[in-house]
Amino acid sequence: MKIFYRVTLLAVALFVMFVSPLMNVPAEAAAKKTLTVATDATWPPMEFVDAQKNIVGYDIDFLKAAAKEGGFEVVFKNTAWDGIFAGIEAGKYDAIISSVTITDERKKTMDFSEPYINAGQILVVPKKDKTTKQLADLKGKKVGAQIGTTGAMEVKKNAGVELKTYDEIGLAFEDMAAGRVAAVVCDTPVASNYALQRKEYKENFKIVGKPFTEEYYGVVVKKGNKELLDLLNKGIKQVKAKGLDKAINKKWLR
Repeated sequence: MKIFYRVTLLAVALFVMFVSPLMNVPAEAAAKKTLTVATDATWPPMEFVDAQKNIVGYDIDFLKAAAKEGGFEVVFKNTAWDGIFAGIEAGKYDAIISSVTITDERKKTMDFSEPYINAGQILVVPKKDKTTKQLADLKGKKVGAQIGTTGAMEVKKNAGVELKTYDEIGLAFEDMAAGRVAAVVCDTPVASNYALQRKEYKENFKIVGKPFTEEYYGVVVKKGNKELLDLLNKGIKQVKAKGLDKAINKKWLR
């Protein structure tokens, strides 16, 4: 009888010591969901691998902020672009954040969060240019853009501005550095990479104005996964409402 009594007391003591504290953990913390998120970390400044082999960039910081605000966790998985959408369909990960433009065609096979950034076309000029504020200010001058892109189409819309096209956008920036074109038009993340991140250019180039086309990025989830979509949107909305995205923009895009 004494042995049973002592064993019972020991069991109660162990319960109080190890189990009872867990009962005081808030339900929200205990139920926090961890999402595996795919990203093709090859496109700075949005997503890339740094010198310490960490996946970093605008998209990474933004989703981390959204996760904190939305009450979930994120783990990033570096995934090649070729096949990244098939992976979401196969259930290899929960979501994709990889500078994915929201299009009507893509909406047929996948769902998107609400947009988190307008990555539309923007203007880059030499820092010594103190007068250019928009494309229309470049009449009589050459402006570079990648052939077949939205940027090239936007340049064509401005009468008097001469378009010079390139197979690769990097060649346009090389020509601007050499003084062969007065400006370059490209999407915002690419402009930020060349004008603000690259050592050979950041002292000489600047971004002027705001994006003048609308090309929004969103987080991708499997078609019909409304629960996950609501969770992501909750976090994204809070980031915007609190202005947390301003610091992320300043860090990576300005």
